[in-house]
Amino acid sequence: MTSQNPEPAAAPASWMPMIIVSMGQTLTALNINALPVSIGGIVGEFNVAASTVGTVIVIYSLAVAGFIMLGAKLGQRFGSTQVFRWASGFLLLASILMTFSPSITVMFIAQFLAGLGAAMIGPTFVVQIAHNYSGKQQAKALGILGGVSAVASAAAFFIAGIVGTTLGWRYAFGFVIVFAVLTLFMSFRLKDVPQVANVRIDAIGVVLAFAAISLLSLGFNNINEWGLFFAHASAPLAPLGISPALLMIFAGVIGIQMFMAWAQRRQAAQLTPLLALEVLESQAERMAAVSLLAIVTIGNALSFLVPMYIQMVQGRSSMDTAIALIPYQLAILTSAMLVIGLYERFSPRRIARFAFASVALALTLLAVVMDNEWNNALVIVGLILVGLGQGALITLLFNVLVTSSPKQFAGDVGALRGAINNLSNGLGTALAAALLVGILSVTIHREVEDHPLIPPELIEQVNIDRPTFASNERLIEVVSATTATPEQIEEAIRINAEARLHALHVAFLFFAGLALLMVVPARKLPAMKHTPESSPVSSTHHMRRKIRTKPTP
Repeated sequence: MTSQNPEPAAAPASWMPMIIVSMGQTLTALNINALPVSIGGIVGEFNVAASTVGTVIVIYSLAVAGFIMLGAKLGQRFGSTQVFRWASGFLLLASILMTFSPSITVMFIAQFLAGLGAAMIGPTFVVQIAHNYSGKQQAKALGILGGVSAVASAAAFFIAGIVGTTLGWRYAFGFVIVFAVLTLFMSFRLKDVPQVANVRIDAIGVVLAFAAISLLSLGFNNINEWGLFFAHASAPLAPLGISPALLMIFAGVIGIQMFMAWAQRRQAAQLTPLLALEVLESQAERMAAVSLLAIVTIGNALSFLVPMYIQMVQGRSSMDTAIALIPYQLAILTSAMLVIGLYERFSPRRIARFAFASVALALTLLAVVMDNEWNNALVIVGLILVGLGQGALITLLFNVLVTSSPKQFAGDVGALRGAINNLSNGLGTALAAALLVGILSVTIHREVEDHPLIPPELIEQVNIDRPTFASNERLIEVVSATTATPEQIEEAIRINAEARLHALHVAFLFFAGLALLMVVPARKLPAMKHTPESSPVSSTHHMRRKIRTKPTP
C-alpha cells in the first residue's frame, strides 16, 4: 500500500554562498565607483588631464565587456569556485596597484587587471546560485543579486566619496584592498563547482566578441563627443564627414552577427562555442534578453539624467546626488526580492507588461513634476516607482533566462547578463546625453533668434552650436567674459534654465515611451504561471532542448 503522506520539503540551503556572491558583486562596484570620485585627486597629484583618468575607466569597461564571455568559459573549464577566487585575487592586485601607483601608466595596467577580474567573477555569480539553490530559494537569490547590483553601486560611490574626500583618493582604494582580502578569504567557504567536461576555449570567438562589444561600447560612449550622424570637430577622424561613433556602432553590429554565425558553425561541428546558443534558443528567452536590455538601458539613462537635474539645475554636489538616489536604489532592491511572491499568482508575461507600464507612468510623472525646486515630494515618489518597476523586471527577466536553460549553461547566462549590462550602460548614457544636448540646442536657438535683448553680435561671442548642459554659475562665468550687460546675462540665465528643464522633460518622456513600447515584446514572455519547481517555458521546449543537447568536445 502506498503511503499518502507528502514527502517533507527539503530544508532551505544556507545563505552563506549568497552572502559571498554579494560580496563579489560589491567588490567590483567598489573598484569602479572609486575611480570617478578620485579624478580630482589623481589629476592634481600626477598633473594629467581629467580625460586621461577617464581613459582609465574606459580600459576597465572594455576589459569587462570584451572578456566576460571568456570568463564564463574559464569558469566551466576550471570550475566556477576556483575562478571566483582567481578573480578576487585579480581585483585585490588591481586595488594594491591603484593604492600605491607611482604613475598613470600603472593605473592603466591596474584597471585592465580589474576589468579581467570583473569579467571572470561576473558569470560565477549565476553558477553559484544555480548550484547552491533551487526552487523559490533560487528565485529569491536571483532577486537579491539583481538588487545588490544597484544598491552596491550607490553604496560604493557613497563610501568611496566619503573616504576619498576626507582622507584622500589612495585611501579609497585602500578600502577596496581590505574588502578584496575579505572576499578572497570568504571564497574558501564556497563549495567546489564541478568542471564541465571537454570544454575548449574558442579563441576566434574571443576575438570576435571582444572586437564587436568594444566597438559598440566605444561607439555608444562617444556619440555625444563625436556626433551621432555627422562628425563633430572633436572627432578623431571623419570619413566623408560621418561620425566615427556611428561607424563603430555599425561595425559592432556586424561583428555581433559574425560572432553568432561563428558560434552556430562551431555548434554544428560539435565544438564548444564561446556562448552557448541554448540560452537564446526560444522566443521567450530572446524577448527576455531584449526586455532586460531595455530596462537596464532605461535605468542607466535615469542614473545619468537625475544627477544632471540635481547638480546642474539644483546646483547641488555629487554627494547630495548619492543621497537623493538612495530611495530609488532601495526600491530596486525591495521589489527585486518581493516580486518572487507574485510568481505563483501571475505569469511572467503579465508581471512584465504591468511593470513596464508602471515604469512608463512613473517616468511620465517625473517629466511633469520636475521643476527648479528639489523639495517636490512627487519627484521622490516618481523615482521610487521607477525603482519598483525596474527591480521587478530585472529579477523576473533574469529568472526567465536562468530557469529556461540547463544548469550547465548557468555561466553562459551570467555572461549574457554581463554583456547586456555593459552595453546598456553605454547605450543608456549615450541616448540620454544625445537627447539633452540635441533638445537644449534646438530650444536655445529658437529662444535667441530675433531676441530683443540678445543681439547677433553677442551670440557670435558664445558658441551655441553645441551648447553644454551647464549650471547657472558656469553660464555666468562664460557670458561675463563677453560684452553682455547685466540685463543680458540675467536673460541668458533664464533662457538656459528653461531650456535645461525642457530638455529633461522631453528626455524623461522619451524613455517613458520606450518603456511603454516594451509592453509589446513582453507579450512573448511565458504565459504560464511559474511555480518554484518549474521553468516558465513550456515542457515541450525543454524536451526538444534535452534531445538536441549533446556533449561537445
